[in-house]
Amino acid sequence: MLNVNRLRIKQALVILVTLALLFGLGPSPGEATVSPLGPNTISELAEKVKSSVVNISTTKIIKRRRFPFPHPFGNRGPFRDFFGDDMFERFFGEQNPSRERESHSLGSGVIIESQGVVLTNSHVVEGADKIMVKLLSGKEYDAELMGRDQLTDLALLNLKGAEGLPVVPLGDSDRVKVGEWVIAIGNPFGLGHTVTAGIISAKGRVIGAGPYDNFLQTDAAINFGNSGGPLFNLKGEVIGINTAIVARGQNIGFAIPVNMAKELLPQLKAGKVLRGWLGVGIQPVTESLAKSLGIKTTQGALVSQVFDDGPARKAGLEPGDVIVVVGSKRIKDIHELIRHVGKLKPDEKVKVRVIRNGEKKNLFVVLGTRPEKVAKVEKKLENGGKVGLKLQDLTPGLARRFGLANRTYGALIVEVTPGSLAADADLMSGDLIVQVDRQVVMNVQAALRLLKKAEEKEVALLLIKRRNRTLFVGLQLKR
Repeated sequence: MLNVNRLRIKQALVILVTLALLFGLGPSPGEATVSPLGPNTISELAEKVKSSVVNISTTKIIKRRRFPFPHPFGNRGPFRDFFGDDMFERFFGEQNPSRERESHSLGSGVIIESQGVVLTNSHVVEGADKIMVKLLSGKEYDAELMGRDQLTDLALLNLKGAEGLPVVPLGDSDRVKVGEWVIAIGNPFGLGHTVTAGIISAKGRVIGAGPYDNFLQTDAAINFGNSGGPLFNLKGEVIGINTAIVARGQNIGFAIPVNMAKELLPQLKAGKVLRGWLGVGIQPVTESLAKSLGIKTTQGALVSQVFDDGPARKAGLEPGDVIVVVGSKRIKDIHELIRHVGKLKPDEKVKVRVIRNGEKKNLFVVLGTRPEKVAKVEKKLENGGKVGLKLQDLTPGLARRFGLANRTYGALIVEVTPGSLAADADLMSGDLIVQVDRQVVMNVQAALRLLKKAEEKEVALLLIKRRNRTLFVGLQLKR
């Protein structure tokens, strides 16, 4: 009986295997499989891709500063003789303005075209007078900068006279999954090719590096000199460019998603990156702001400022509008709005859907070109308790003192009580209240009257002027 059962089990297994082969069950040929790392997986992958990873060294010529006034006793004399040349120059500067010194830095990169096109970080080559790129074979090339973008920290180099170099494919960083195995190869501390392994720890990280933060986080060890080097998946595809670490942490590194680099490659090759621009200041929609604006969601981006002569003003956007859709893209938060608009081209006409006074409204904006510097908007807003505001009518002297020289009306906040609702809403001394619940505030009396009226709904929508910025604040009036 036992033999019969064994025979039946074997027959069932044969049938299952046959069905799997017939109907194509299991992973397709091009599909990644999830399996534990075997002893040879990393070594085989590293062997396959390491020749495409390069070491980058840069040289920057720094001129000695000219001493702003004559040295005591001239270039020589008892003062200099007493201290000696080294000590004298340390404290008083070098007298020969023609002397120069060299500053060197190290980084990494990856070859993406066989004619010697290398992708790296912008900060690796920033300010460099000379760039040298060394291959795994030891061969060195002079490199020239094709283009770089500080906002995403990406740069493209061309190796002079190079051809037939090994390249690796660029993958799809949107399909990367948290927990997926990756390896990083680079030039940490100038040691040469070094391989580290780990997993994708998180996606979409915003670390304050720039307006287009959208990093992959990894625990694969990344150190000084790894900047600009590639992050590979187990298929041998580049999915990120290693760029930053948390120095006080352990194995917390960040890589720029390769899809962001692929979008910019044509512009980097052309030498200049141009981005679409709405011309608005924005801030997150907090729960208190959503309540004061009469909307049911905190998704979207609140327009706190519309720049003069900008695309948004020409299209009719107003402070207080909540941007929820741009083109066909639904906007979740301010970071998504910045990244999406930055992908669009200047002069492109897009539909922008906003919520204004609780109603949806479609506007059409012809995007401008993002300028080098754009006004930043304060973001941090919370809920709180006792109001705790001390107000004063605006005077010319106070306006000059707080950088509000162009303002002639409003209620100036001269003191905020610690622990109060005003403090929790991030109001601060020097803020000028110009509106309460969309009503113009001419002076302190008007501000107090409107704040008293707003107590019925327990929250007031303030429009404030903070030096050269304008922003909305949702101020809770009761705990």
